[in-house]
Amino acid sequence: MANRLINEQSPYLQQHANNPIDWYAWGDEPFERAKKENKPVLVSIGYAACHWCHVMEHESFENAEVAAYMNEHFINIKVDREEHPDVDHMYMDAVQAISGSGGWPLNVFATPDRVPFYGGTYFPPRQAFNRPSWTQILQRMTEIWTRQQDEVSAQAEQMLQYLKQAAQIGATATAKEWNMDSCRTLADNLLKQADTRQGGFGNAPKFPGTMAISFLLEHYHFTGYEPALHQALLSLDAMVEGGIYDQVGGGFARYATDAAWLVPHFEKMLYDNALLVMSLCDAYSITKKERYREVIEETIAFVNRELKDSTGAYYSALDADSEGEEGKFYTWTWDEWETVGGLDDVIAATYFGISEEGNWEGTNILHVAVPLAEVAERVNKPLAEVEKHIKQLSKKLFEQRALRIRPLTDDKSLLSWNALMNIALTRAAVVLKEESFLQQAETHMQWMLKNFVVNDELMHAWKQGKARIAAKLDDYAYLAQALLQLGSVSGNNSYLLEANKWMEVTMEDFIHESGSFFYYTSIRQTDIPVRKVDMYDGALPSANAVMAHNLLLAGLCMENSEWMEHALFMLQKMSDTAMRYTYSFGYWSLLLQRYAAKMKVAVCVGKGAAKLAKELRNSFIPHCFIITSEKEIFDIPIVREKFLTDGLLIFVCTQQSCLSPVTNAAEALQLIQL
Repeated sequence: MANRLINEQSPYLQQHANNPIDWYAWGDEPFERAKKENKPVLVSIGYAACHWCHVMEHESFENAEVAAYMNEHFINIKVDREEHPDVDHMYMDAVQAISGSGGWPLNVFATPDRVPFYGGTYFPPRQAFNRPSWTQILQRMTEIWTRQQDEVSAQAEQMLQYLKQAAQIGATATAKEWNMDSCRTLADNLLKQADTRQGGFGNAPKFPGTMAISFLLEHYHFTGYEPALHQALLSLDAMVEGGIYDQVGGGFARYATDAAWLVPHFEKMLYDNALLVMSLCDAYSITKKERYREVIEETIAFVNRELKDSTGAYYSALDADSEGEEGKFYTWTWDEWETVGGLDDVIAATYFGISEEGNWEGTNILHVAVPLAEVAERVNKPLAEVEKHIKQLSKKLFEQRALRIRPLTDDKSLLSWNALMNIALTRAAVVLKEESFLQQAETHMQWMLKNFVVNDELMHAWKQGKARIAAKLDDYAYLAQALLQLGSVSGNNSYLLEANKWMEVTMEDFIHESGSFFYYTSIRQTDIPVRKVDMYDGALPSANAVMAHNLLLAGLCMENSEWMEHALFMLQKMSDTAMRYTYSFGYWSLLLQRYAAKMKVAVCVGKGAAKLAKELRNSFIPHCFIITSEKEIFDIPIVREKFLTDGLLIFVCTQQSCLSPVTNAAEALQLIQL
């Protein structure tokens, strides 16, 4: 018999709708019941594409005996961390304080006032590897609650104070001058963490690290520092050639479990693919390497094919599992390979690293084991012929794979992740000079503004025509950034005004009492006991860093000195932290570097200004924002009174003033580089 989760939109909650547990979704009702019945609350958090979440569900949450115990002694809540990232953040902080580590599934025991007093991640059905079983944990929590409730209350109060203290802003402003020498120190600190042999940063598991990669690429652009370029390209190449990249269908998996990027955690997330497209666009801008263009196009094709709703929304993720096995959809046994490639296909087997014994759990993860040129040399065939053969076989593999049972699609849409994909499309349109990507971005933006806005308020999640859950800081910050970028590239300045509108709401509803950084949740939201300020990059760029970027760009365009000063103050407060922990503060580092390069706005005005703006964009100028207007407009202050003649003019503007206008892109580029 289905429980109450059957009525929820989240695919993750739907996965638990037939558990024998009396699950609630996040809300007031379960906590009110907990108060009434004086029971502890279990908050169990995960997401649809989480392998170990599936494992724990099968082992424990589907067990009738375990469920009966949970129903008798606890009020049980299931949370999709992607629907309620604020809830996940708070309880994750608590579990990391308790155990020193975190992850998903996240299982937290809380008071009826929502304050955590104990928690952990995955618990096995039987005691193993020095870990108690799930049943033992449940029994221990029941005993503590019934016999030591005063101690529970005291521990919960300590945890609440800890969470409030952890939510405080620890960064202090520095008056030190910030310049390109400072950025070199940032780059060198980041390179100390780099795997200079196999790419990426740190040891396994390896995550893409896109913010760090883009910082290094821009550092090379501004300074010519070869080690920065080498590590950035080494990392991208290792991912593109590794098993983390789907060599048959395009798109990137979440991360690699090994140092060589061969074995992915097979889930595919929308945000990872959006962020990797952006970094690959930066790499293509600098190198013009054709393989980067191909991967950008293949990744966007994958997202459009497998993560896009018929209405225009982008879904969240594809599961790692199918038919109960992780990676089964993507890997190839020797027998499966024989039916498509054939035993005598030495070319493809060499290129993809296929063998009878396999390279992972008796199966084969396709990767670029041997470069095409070397394969051609080994088989003594022309490179073009080998390349054609690989493309033809890849098509066969794709068609054969399509007959398999597909992984689950997490078909909810999140505003923040959709906004990142919009930025990726806009960036690809510029770098690859592909008009269709810009058209996709504009159509998608119209969809977002229509479907994520309810009663003039932004919502966080959408599914099947219904938007719900109040938007968080990253929703506002990423949407504003997407609007700014799309407005710049399309020449449609209404997008800039729309960005300005939502930034004003952010300044009103999310600003910290100190007037510096922003809370992750709105002042209107009251369902969590602690409001948090997130400063560092996780899997996603820091929403505070993106807001600082927005304030700089919109401040320049709207001639809003308060916004520019606010952004500068945020950068000053973060500079020392970014210097010490560059990898975790990659977006802040990137912004500090652009600021050191003297951020500018290029205003192209007059009939034919759009063509002139395109000429400017042929150059990689990440520290310059371009605005185009072919007629006089008054809503955007920086464009006012710029139509001095009937001809084309380009004004390059700094934070202080606009320089004398020039009439061609070459002269404008000289001013931008000053």
